[in-house]
Amino acid sequence: MSELLSEACQSSKQIPGQVPTQIPEVPKSYFELFGLSEGFQVNLDELSGRYHDLQKRLHPDRFASAPDQERRLALKRIVHVNVGFQVLKDPLERAQHLLSLRGIESEGEHSTTVNDPEFLEQQMELRERLGLISRADDPIDALGHFLAELDIKVRIYARELSEQFALNSAESLAQARDMTHQLSFVRRLQQEAEALEDELI
Repeated sequence: MSELLSEACQSSKQIPGQVPTQIPEVPKSYFELFGLSEGFQVNLDELSGRYHDLQKRLHPDRFASAPDQERRLALKRIVHVNVGFQVLKDPLERAQHLLSLRGIESEGEHSTTVNDPEFLEQQMELRERLGLISRADDPIDALGHFLAELDIKVRIYARELSEQFALNSAESLAQARDMTHQLSFVRRLQQEAEALEDELI
């Protein structure tokens, strides 16, 4: 392996707050990959800066004259960096990643969301409202208010998830798991609303 790829791919421990100079070959945690403290609260500006730093050090042009195997390895690393950036900048995917690092499935048979009548009723009501927006006198305005309401819900979930992950107890992590599952429902509704927005514009 060339000195250039070795520098980019070898594992190193990072001090929180220090820009990473190397990339673990198979990092278990995307927080470790970017040299960030593991937790739900993430400074997005700091994350973005470290992402661009890693992109520069793994740019294909730096490996243009390297052997094929090293070019493929560098490409694999930069794909991993891109995926990690998308995960950590998104509240839902970040929460799912944190749960995964703790061996907890964010969805599936262990979630209580499907057995929460109040939450399911709220989701049915929101979905019915979304279905009626296209018939409103001003569907663009109605959809704008609907999306704003969903955005507020996402922010509330993010705040509550931050609190539960900070507690880091078995009970709080169970709460975080259920909140993450609920947030995934809201996110899907948000995506459907955004798709409708594309149709209306």
